[in-house]
Amino acid sequence: MEFGIEPLIYGLIFIGVLVLVEGIYLVAFGKSISLNSRVNRRLEMLEKGGNREQVLEQLRKEMQQHLNSQSIPLYSLLAEKAQKAAIAFTPVQLIMIMGVLCAVAFVGLSIGTQAALPVKVLGSVIIGVGAVFFWVNSKAKKRMAKLEEQLPDGVELMVRSLRVGHPFSSAVQIVAKEVDDPLATEFGIIADECSYGRDVGEALKEMAERLDMQDLRFLAVAVTIQQQSGGNLAEVLAGLAKVIRARFRLFRRVKAITAEAQWSGKFLSGFPLFTLGGTLVMDPHYYDSVLDHPWFMPACFIVGGMLTANIFVMRKLTDIQV
Repeated sequence: MEFGIEPLIYGLIFIGVLVLVEGIYLVAFGKSISLNSRVNRRLEMLEKGGNREQVLEQLRKEMQQHLNSQSIPLYSLLAEKAQKAAIAFTPVQLIMIMGVLCAVAFVGLSIGTQAALPVKVLGSVIIGVGAVFFWVNSKAKKRMAKLEEQLPDGVELMVRSLRVGHPFSSAVQIVAKEVDDPLATEFGIIADECSYGRDVGEALKEMAERLDMQDLRFLAVAVTIQQQSGGNLAEVLAGLAKVIRARFRLFRRVKAITAEAQWSGKFLSGFPLFTLGGTLVMDPHYYDSVLDHPWFMPACFIVGGMLTANIFVMRKLTDIQV
């Protein structure tokens, strides 16, 4: 049972595939697609000579294409995360990228390991598909966290605009121009839709449902009620901004309190695997004497099941909704 450094090679190939898919994404859509960039992607597309209607159509297509493709087998598991991450790749392109990454991983496994052909095929599929899932999930988490952090500032900017006499549609346009992405592009789409006659409350509600953000639902409800019954929208939004900021602080506090439990769960689940890997690297024949025992494989499945259950139990214990 020779393992050697093969587990390390698998890990390095997985990291290389992740870097490759990120590189393809940046090359295809430019640096403005990255969350690390302060460039407003919508404004950049307009500055490059794009027609306002064409830019709106393209951005709406990017943001709706994934949920519209949930009927594709297995892609439904990825569609919601890709929707929240606003991945500009189409579903077909993502599936093609999975295939390319599987081929790249297979070549890397063929060069770096001596595993049997079925193991290489299975490993390359897991690495290629898993890398895309991991990449999309990471993008979705970063983008949603950025939106939640930007939203209170955006609402307060709208409040200041309303207090100096601007209409609400102009306040939305100011947010679309003055803040960074991803909030700027989201509000820019709303501003463009309102310019073409769509109700702003309906547009905000659709965005809240698409992103599944409770704070955006509060904003949509506040704007809709004000449209129907009147009132001082600036004061309503000012109170809403305070509530959103207070919820955000509370969420951060809860996250800090539960961080120890979360890392404890990750450590308790990962430590046996690291121990197993270290043991096999130092002594590849450590388990040779018990490999043929009838209880060896059942015991491995039991341990794996318990470690998996530990991950879900610890996540459930520390998943506190704010």
